[in-house]
Amino acid sequence: MAETVLTVFDKWKQFLGDRVEQAERVGMSEEMISKVAYHIGDFLADKVDPQNAEERVLKQLWDAGDDDEKKSIAKLMVRMVDKG
Repeated sequence: MAETVLTVFDKWKQFLGDRVEQAERVGMSEEMISKVAYHIGDFLADKVDPQNAEERVLKQLWDAGDDDEKKSIAKLMVRMVDKG
């Protein structure tokens, strides 16, 4: 079961990484990508139920943070998948 969760989370990270790469190719700045990631994170935290332990941790962190902390989480997520 843990392997499945990691595989699913790895697929999600790969998906996010692909979107970040696409945004960079069309000339979006890191700041703009982070802003988009923040808005997506806000939407996901509000509308999507976590499907695994990693998503639950991210949602709990998101819910606990203020706007600046949420922006930091979004920026770190972008950086994490961008570094691959």
